[in-house]
Amino acid sequence: MTELIYKIDQAVEEMSLLKHPFYRMWSNGELSLNQLQGYSLEYFQLVKMVPEMVNNIKLNLQESKLKSIVDESQKEESSHIEPWIRFANSIGVEREQLLNYTCDGNTKNAVASLLELTKNSLDEGMCAMYAYELELPKISRSKIDGLNKFYNISSADSTNYFEIHEEADIRHAGIWRSMIRNIPAHKHSICFDAAVKSLQSQNLLLDAVYEKYVSPYN
Repeated sequence: MTELIYKIDQAVEEMSLLKHPFYRMWSNGELSLNQLQGYSLEYFQLVKMVPEMVNNIKLNLQESKLKSIVDESQKEESSHIEPWIRFANSIGVEREQLLNYTCDGNTKNAVASLLELTKNSLDEGMCAMYAYELELPKISRSKIDGLNKFYNISSADSTNYFEIHEEADIRHAGIWRSMIRNIPAHKHSICFDAAVKSLQSQNLLLDAVYEKYVSPYN
């Protein structure tokens, strides 16, 4: 493990989304159905942009074998949009409502920031995506457990998106990790900054959900 990977791993742990108040409430069964529905609308703004984020990195790649690997990841990310729509449907959000929803404020800023990070240099993009995908398997399991235990939501449609990410993002994070190992030391500082900004943006998106759907009712 390179020093850069170790530092990013530590940052992911320190800035873990599972420590965010919204996800803690999810894990403790403290969210209302309306709050889960609001989350499905806001977080979909990121879900539908992930294929473009991966594509931005692919466009910066020169080596054909790596490009092919990342291309497969992009196709896989595109296939994840429909399972999210089914999750939203399972908790009462209609497809058209989801597809036509326009976000603003911190959700918009968070998604724009993540997208911009992947448009920068190849190395910064890889580190931003690694910081995004590394914890998703653990987060996905936590969401499934919360839905099953507290909300009596356990249909295949409601949990399939998260089940997919329990497995897929182990592979995806592994791809980024193997590529990050080759980043030269003089780029480590700017790449670590990109990973931290990715984590800040992910937390900002949850801030947006919390402020819009939880805070007004507390």
